[in-house]
Amino acid sequence: MEIDLPERIIGRKVGHTARTKCPAPFLSKTYDLLEEEEEDQREANIDGGGGRRIVSWNDEGTGFVVWSPAEFSELMLPKYFKHNNFSSFIRQLNTYGFKKAASKRWEFQHEKFQKGRRHLLAEITRKKGEPSVFPAYLKASEDQAETATAEKRNHRLLLMEENKNLKREREELEMQIAHFKALEMKLLGCLSQYMSNDQRAKVMRRLC
Repeated sequence: MEIDLPERIIGRKVGHTARTKCPAPFLSKTYDLLEEEEEDQREANIDGGGGRRIVSWNDEGTGFVVWSPAEFSELMLPKYFKHNNFSSFIRQLNTYGFKKAASKRWEFQHEKFQKGRRHLLAEITRKKGEPSVFPAYLKASEDQAETATAEKRNHRLLLMEENKNLKREREELEMQIAHFKALEMKLLGCLSQYMSNDQRAKVMRRLC
């Protein structure tokens, strides 16, 4: 015995199975960033210009490497994420389960984040309430920023102190010059009492 399901119910089921899950915007933007950067590098190589890499897929396509965190923060993050905080970017990676894959460079991997397999992005879910797997690296990045700020502040203070010392030395020299000029005038006054007009004129010519 055949049972005809109402057309509305069938359509609802079909629509439910056909609906695809969209990846998180952060993941899509990160993927787009890597793809566009790779395309720019490819065009630069064709033109013979080459160019320094800021970020790229690793050789296997199983993760990506931020080669220059400073340039990445300055040039790439504002373009795609509207901020320039590298530590914040790393925290976002952590919330989606990315792992730091190398100790001497900023390389990150996730089994569902692979070159040429964008469809896997929808399977990456956001973690909740798990401790960070990057605490040491985040702290190192923040410490580097604080150290750079402290160095700039110290350099500025040193310049201010040096400028103050130079100003004081200049004032002392000006006082010494004024003192010597006064002595010179006093000496000339004493000599003029014992010299004739011609002799005074000769002395003045020599001094001038």
